[in-house]
Amino acid sequence: MSEVGVPLGQERVEERPQRKVRLGIVTSDRMDKTVVVQITQTIRHPLYPKIYRRRKNLYAHDETNAIKVGDTVRIMETRPLSKLKRWRVVEVLERAK
Repeated sequence: MSEVGVPLGQERVEERPQRKVRLGIVTSDRMDKTVVVQITQTIRHPLYPKIYRRRKNLYAHDETNAIKVGDTVRIMETRPLSKLKRWRVVEVLERAK
């Protein structure tokens, strides 16, 4: 049965909200199928004219264990995979030298 105000055959489809995507550098690959990615934000202080960097470490899922320390990667938010992992690696943008 269709909803009120919606023509037959055209039910509403709920879309997922856009997931967060971040760029970062891999700082650790010692865990199995997990990498630690450091995200750096450049922020201007709201009162004083000072620009500073804010860093955050995020745990991301790496299914193939192919990512190494120093790689630049794009990660995307996902459902909780473990106690700390809420991100997965989408692609490797640049390999470490």
